[in-house]
Amino acid sequence: MINRIVRRLALFCCLSVFGLPAQAQQLLTLTECYALARAHYPLARRQALITRSMEYSLQNASKGYLPQLSIHGQASYQSEVTQIPVQLPGMDIPVLSKDQYKLYGELQQQLYDGGRIRQQKTAETVVAEVAGQQLEVELYKLRERINQLFFGVLILEEQIRQNELLKQDLQAGLSVTQAAVDYGTVLKTNAHMLQAALLKAAQRTIELNTTRKAYLDMLGLFINREMDDQVVLERPASPVLLHEIKRPELSLFAGQQRRLDVQQKLLTAKNLPRLSLFMQGGYGRPALNMLSNDFEAYYIGGVRMSVPLNGFYTLKKERALIDISRSEVEVQQSLFLFNTNLALRRQAAEINKLQILLATDDTIIGLCTAVKKAAAAQLESGVIRTSDYLREVIAEDQARQARILHEIQLLMEQYNQQTTTGNEP
Repeated sequence: MINRIVRRLALFCCLSVFGLPAQAQQLLTLTECYALARAHYPLARRQALITRSMEYSLQNASKGYLPQLSIHGQASYQSEVTQIPVQLPGMDIPVLSKDQYKLYGELQQQLYDGGRIRQQKTAETVVAEVAGQQLEVELYKLRERINQLFFGVLILEEQIRQNELLKQDLQAGLSVTQAAVDYGTVLKTNAHMLQAALLKAAQRTIELNTTRKAYLDMLGLFINREMDDQVVLERPASPVLLHEIKRPELSLFAGQQRRLDVQQKLLTAKNLPRLSLFMQGGYGRPALNMLSNDFEAYYIGGVRMSVPLNGFYTLKKERALIDISRSEVEVQQSLFLFNTNLALRRQAAEINKLQILLATDDTIIGLCTAVKKAAAAQLESGVIRTSDYLREVIAEDQARQARILHEIQLLMEQYNQQTTTGNEP
């Protein structure tokens, strides 16, 4: 009964590990995962909205160069009107009405605005660039999550393979022990011990495969791909680690400084004199002839200059606010560089530790393998007990599991450091 259970579990694990034929498998690289995750992440659609918003804002700003048309109306009543204090014989001098009306349109063409429209268009472009760079920062954070899932799958796959080797050793020991049980030289409990260990190893394979499937499903959600048994994650080569920081946050800080520079220029442009042509045409009482009390049409045109003075009351404080904002950006950049360098030092220490551990892992595995082989020979000769053989098999398995963990962790930590510096793989 126990042997039948072991065979069924072994068959299930083999199907879980090997899946479909090798020729149907498709390799998926870490770089491809980065690109697919970025392309299919919902936030990526915001880039099109930023571009469209910038285009509309630039079009609206450009309208300032076109003639501006406005219509005005006014009705008023005043307590006194202008009168001529002279009475001439034979002449009736009209008296203006105290209720007056005016309806007119004005067409104005800007000649010089101090560069306000040009700076406004530059400001809209820089604002869009900063928003796009902020989006780039958010999308870049996907790399850390992709690293965790991608290398998590690689670790689980290596553990599954190692667990298969463990089951082979246990099965070999079980065959020897079962033969001894059949000859009556050892008790059945020795075979039961190995059968129990083999069942635990089979359960371990099921657990690892289930966890691997969960990791693949989460990775598939990020890259918008069905992660079935046809997809195989390709282990990347060790990257060339560069220590220069090229994170998108630095471009964001630079963009924020450019935006403040444009705000400074726009502030200056808003307080410069403006020159324009204008044309008014209207209908009212009185019109341009102040001695006429009739409704009349009129027109007037000319050149207009205006000097905004209100801005000079607040100009100094507004410039001070821009300087404060500039200092805040510098503080944020310094804090980001400090935290990034701190993370790089921690990662460098972790990489150094894993490299040292890997240097001794092979030696430990070699020693454990030699002891296990000796134990297998002794078990076959009946020199040692089954529990002694099982102990050495588990010791070798733990040593190999440790090396697998250290190897993939080192690779993952190297790519995490590459992500932290912002250097492309």
